[in-house]
Amino acid sequence: MNQPGGIRLEVKRAAEEDAGKGIARLHQAVMRALGIVNGEFIELLGAKRAVAAAWCTQNAGHGRNEIAIDGEIRSNAGCGIDDKVLVKRILAHDLHKVVLQPVTGVTLNNPEILLAKKLRGRPVLEGQTVRIDLIGNTVNFIVSRIEPKGIGVVTFSTEVILHDVPYQTEEVRHDESVIHYEDIGGLSREISLIREMIEIPLRYPKVFERLGIDPPKGVLLFGPPGTGKTLLAKAVASEVDAHFVPLSGPEVMSKYYGDSEKKIREIFDSARDKAPSIIFIDEIDSIAPKRQETAGEVERRVTAQLLTMMDGLASRGQVVVIAATNIPDAIDPALRRGGRFDREIEIGIPDRAGRLEIYHVHSRTMPLAPDVDLESYAELSYGFVGADIALHCKEAAMHALRGIMVQMKEGQEVPTDVIDNLVISDRDFIEARKSVEPSAMRELYVEVPEVPWDMVAGLDRVKYEIEKVIEWPVKRREAFEKLKIRPPKGILLFGPPGTGKTLLAKAIAAKSRMNFISIKGPELLSKWVGDSEKQVREAFRKARQSAPAIIFFDEIDALVQKRGQQSGTSRVGESVLSQILTEMDGIEELKDVIVVAATNRPDMLDPAILRPGRIEKHIYVPAPDVVAREAILSLYLGDIRELLDPSINLHSLAGQMQYFVGADIQAFVRELKLIVLEEIFSLDAESAEQYRIRILDDHISRALDAVKGTLGSKTLEGFEIGAWEILYPSSQRNILMRAAIAVNQADKLNLVSPLPDGVNSMVDELRDLTFWQEKDYSKISDLTRDLDLYLKQIREG
Repeated sequence: MNQPGGIRLEVKRAAEEDAGKGIARLHQAVMRALGIVNGEFIELLGAKRAVAAAWCTQNAGHGRNEIAIDGEIRSNAGCGIDDKVLVKRILAHDLHKVVLQPVTGVTLNNPEILLAKKLRGRPVLEGQTVRIDLIGNTVNFIVSRIEPKGIGVVTFSTEVILHDVPYQTEEVRHDESVIHYEDIGGLSREISLIREMIEIPLRYPKVFERLGIDPPKGVLLFGPPGTGKTLLAKAVASEVDAHFVPLSGPEVMSKYYGDSEKKIREIFDSARDKAPSIIFIDEIDSIAPKRQETAGEVERRVTAQLLTMMDGLASRGQVVVIAATNIPDAIDPALRRGGRFDREIEIGIPDRAGRLEIYHVHSRTMPLAPDVDLESYAELSYGFVGADIALHCKEAAMHALRGIMVQMKEGQEVPTDVIDNLVISDRDFIEARKSVEPSAMRELYVEVPEVPWDMVAGLDRVKYEIEKVIEWPVKRREAFEKLKIRPPKGILLFGPPGTGKTLLAKAIAAKSRMNFISIKGPELLSKWVGDSEKQVREAFRKARQSAPAIIFFDEIDALVQKRGQQSGTSRVGESVLSQILTEMDGIEELKDVIVVAATNRPDMLDPAILRPGRIEKHIYVPAPDVVAREAILSLYLGDIRELLDPSINLHSLAGQMQYFVGADIQAFVRELKLIVLEEIFSLDAESAEQYRIRILDDHISRALDAVKGTLGSKTLEGFEIGAWEILYPSSQRNILMRAAIAVNQADKLNLVSPLPDGVNSMVDELRDLTFWQEKDYSKISDLTRDLDLYLKQIREG
């Protein structure tokens, strides 16, 4: 709305990356109406007066009658979010001198040079507050004097002077850590909820009088540690200019009878006298636990006193209680009813967009190199809360600092050119990431070995199927949402031992960078009633919090055997199975969490867990054929490939390892190296020095004699036949079973009387088609029919 001399606009939050820069974002039409371009200066008139540099908004959702400014400018203008301010164009002159006074004591090396650099290009006027980030800390300064008077801009020639004496006035709160909404990332929804519960009652109490209702009395913030509950409470107190009263549990508790209750009464009385006030109770579960479950008399009395004070306050609309906890179920239920804590707001683990906002908040004052990609860090930091991201940025800065430690000498200041050239690079962030674990996963976090995806050889088809189920829903989310595809909730990897099931789970966790929770079946079972089920619930709860995540059940047959098969009075396994089924397909949706299970006994699993909606994707990890064995050999022999004698043919060697699995081939290579090493150790010193290492056919033969394949013909066929029940429909199973029976009958007849070479060739071909190669059901049916005819003729002949 245009007014003489200016335009009245509605105040909105600034973007995180704009905070602390002294800029205001305006709609392009408003800038044209004011006759200004990017970088020119405007004056904002609210309850007080502030100045800022005007820039066109980059947000498509920015309204025409809105102005986005940070907490510093809002404080200077004496306005809050959703208030109206009058915006006018101004002309600023170059300043010769600026005198700053800190709100609290601060010690800096070369302060004038540093402050001049931070303020350069910003408009200032006497009496305004400027927030400057110095070495990771935000310090408030008051502009106590400028020359010449009026509104000026700090330039390269401006002399900046810092007074050592802190600024003293009743209007300035002596709080060195004033928090604004722009200092909080990833909590836009939570900020809007808490604003309507707290800001409106404190700033506009007459609205509630007109409606004839009592304003809200309290808000309970709950969520995992490090998500920003305390920070949010401080930001609200700062934005509404309310008196902030922290109530700490240990300070309240006293050994003297009645002293704890007295302290609580005094805190509430002080808050009422200095209204508008916010009382913040951090970790409220420590001072107000459930009275029926606590043994301490003091805790019961403190809880009762707290209930009384929250219900019995006069002029309650000007005092709001905010409490925070990460164990909401431990609080006394009487506190959680309406009239006490009217609203409960969950401060959850941020998603990718929220993590990116938090990275912007914590890195906006850091000298970042051009190769730093905050979006990629946000993409890969699954399960990170705000505190973890702050630690990641701090560790990256410390890693960059280590690079200049050699140039720092004790008792001497660091050269200015060294400081100016110090930047934080992508490598610093990558190295820092190794020392930061997600808080949401701390209790269950497993340090997954860095198994490269290429380390899994000979399983290309299996790897592709796993990528489709695990990686695509996360990295191609938009396509899945557009086509309304709900990805599978679980994968079953089954097959003979040693074929690489656990290795595949580790490799996909390392490749996708998803949070990885490993659950070993036998470790989960407990003799205490309900303890095993509790551990299952906790694992799934943590996975939901830190999604996207993988829960890996190794040897799942130890946990979810068919119901009704357990003997004795213990039904622990059935209870665990029921708990897993409920978690995977219960009322609470399992979103962005995938269960990967591995077993070599799929026949023991309960059918309920294998149906669609649970572990519905069944992937058979077969014994490697000759091509796969050659690929695995190449992988494990890679570091000694140049030592092999040219006469050694890996394809031929792989053909000799018919019943070897991946673990057997790894053992073979290890044995081969030991044989060569043993040969070297048997020589004297002079001969060993002249010895030229060469791996010959003799070494290969000795290693093959020492390592036997895990599988045999019957064992392999048994695993294959067990897999058919899960993998194929009945029509295909029938074709394969007839072929297996025909091959088995031919083997028995061959023991009694050798079969003709032509029949043996047919049997070998059918065996390969049935058990080793890709299934060609038409060819298998034809060969089975022909073999049955030959066998019938032989039996009748």
